[in-house]
Amino acid sequence: MTGKVRDQVEVFEQALKDSKDERYVLRLYVAGTTARSSNAILNIKKICEEHLKGRYELEVIDIYQQPTLAKGEQIIAAPTLVKKLPLPLRKFIGSMYDVDRILVGLDLRPRKEVEPKPDKK
Repeated sequence: MTGKVRDQVEVFEQALKDSKDERYVLRLYVAGTTARSSNAILNIKKICEEHLKGRYELEVIDIYQQPTLAKGEQIIAAPTLVKKLPLPLRKFIGSMYDVDRILVGLDLRPRKEVEPKPDKK
């Protein structure tokens, strides 16, 4: 690991230690009881239980039943996960299958750094 990458990993690990008691407030917007919506609910619940056990609040909102909530959040597709807290606010669209992408977006895993390629001479 290069010095810069090592420093970034150390900063992230310290932030992760500091956030052990931090509560996550998540909203999952789904469209009815479709297979895609059901899968998104199962996937995000599994992620939360494995990585945020006891530190999260997950609200599932059906945009057909509560369209004003979806409009207020500017939801344009479903399923959409909104991370309200901790800041910054983030949105994820899709069935929540990509666990790595969700964990990076929730700041639970650092982004993978790409090592710079050496100059060819």
